[in-house]
Amino acid sequence: MAAAHHRGAVTAAPFSPTPEALLPELTARQEVVLLARTLWSEGYDDHLAGHISYRQDDGTLLCTPWSLLWEELRPDDVLRVDQNGTVLEGRWALPPGFPLHLALHRRRPDVVVAVHHHPRFATIWADLGRVPECYDQSSALGGGEPVVVDEYDGPVNSALAADRAIVAMGDAATALLSNHGVLVTAGSIRAAHQRAVALEYRSRRAWFVEAIEVGRPLPEPSRSFFRSLDGEGFIGFFEAMARRELRRDPDCLEPRGA
Repeated sequence: MAAAHHRGAVTAAPFSPTPEALLPELTARQEVVLLARTLWSEGYDDHLAGHISYRQDDGTLLCTPWSLLWEELRPDDVLRVDQNGTVLEGRWALPPGFPLHLALHRRRPDVVVAVHHHPRFATIWADLGRVPECYDQSSALGGGEPVVVDEYDGPVNSALAADRAIVAMGDAATALLSNHGVLVTAGSIRAAHQRAVALEYRSRRAWFVEAIEVGRPLPEPSRSFFRSLDGEGFIGFFEAMARRELRRDPDCLEPRGA
């Protein structure tokens, strides 16, 4: 299933090349693989935790499976499920926390891609129940302000608890899930990558700046300018990291059985 309709629908900024000049055309499953693998390198690496969902034109969802590390994912490992969480394609199990994605996609038709994980620094701020301050331009590349959501009023596989968490998130693009991790949403793979990277970068920088107890938050209008380059209109950020992953593992887009 080709996914160029999601990557190509973005209007490039004047200084950005076209996506086709930066990466070969990818299937939707290959996009999921590169998103998972590049985020693993950015601190989204808590063992078997985490899941990605990618809504397709027919309403089904591609998702990362349980039991595999994101750094070892291959295209034929990616599952396809319906809106009820029934696995339609794939040999692996669905992650136990996937009800969060099902609730999100039911309530948020604007969301095409969702990333949940327990990244190293953003999870600390989620444990604190605080949104980290934005101190520099790379931290602002995330498309909006995160919100804190206290969603642990039920087990991780509870559909009711997941639905309450999504209601509490509102229309925010990113959420810090108290005592848990993060949820990042976007309209494309590219934007999901950039927002997830910016959130973890912001969390790491804020942790070190506040450890020194001196810091000047990034002022407006600079913050607004860099926030506008959120991956929906800033082409190249994801593609650069995807190319690095392809250099590291040239066979990562091939089927596991090939």
